[in-house]
Amino acid sequence: MENIEKLIAKDLLSIKAVFFRPNEPFTWASGIKSPVYCDNRLTLTDVKVRTDVETCLAETIKKEYPDCEVLMGTSTAGIAHAAITGHLLNLPMGYVRSGSKDHGRQNQIEGKLEKGQKVVVVEDLISTGGSVLEVVNVLREAGANVLGIVSIFTYGMKKGIERLKEANVKNVSLTNFDVISEIAAEENYIEKEAVARLIQFRNNPSDESWIK
Repeated sequence: MENIEKLIAKDLLSIKAVFFRPNEPFTWASGIKSPVYCDNRLTLTDVKVRTDVETCLAETIKKEYPDCEVLMGTSTAGIAHAAITGHLLNLPMGYVRSGSKDHGRQNQIEGKLEKGQKVVVVEDLISTGGSVLEVVNVLREAGANVLGIVSIFTYGMKKGIERLKEANVKNVSLTNFDVISEIAAEENYIEKEAVARLIQFRNNPSDESWIK
């Protein structure tokens, strides 16, 4: 198989799951101007890309987390990927809600999870790492042995890297911002000169000097 990072980068670009617009920045909810828009949910509606993503997630889990016993998806974007990958690996799966239900058994973790079980968290996108670390903490509090995270795409932002390190959480992403930026330039989605500006944004999203 082609290098996973490049394969998934090409896939995400082809369906505009990751879409670069350095000359017309998007505005995040935080107000930060961004040259990139990410919607990895689009991978589910393209059969070829979905197959690539789930196959690569399964291969990555087998390689990086061979002792994994349960997959837990993040809510909501990681649920489908955890389910499909769990099927490929013949592993049980569940997911973690963003908060406890206000009815029934008031679960936050959906699916059977025994204390001490070795868990891998399945996430679609990591930026600053805050939301996925909340999931890790919920699982740890429930007694799970969280081996780490597998994600489709990561920005590789300093804040996210530092947060994961401080929490002693390993993350392995299928592809990343730098690789996708390079592929986008090679395949003429963006101008080659834009790559340096994209990396400048990645290094410090609050600094808007990359915008021209």
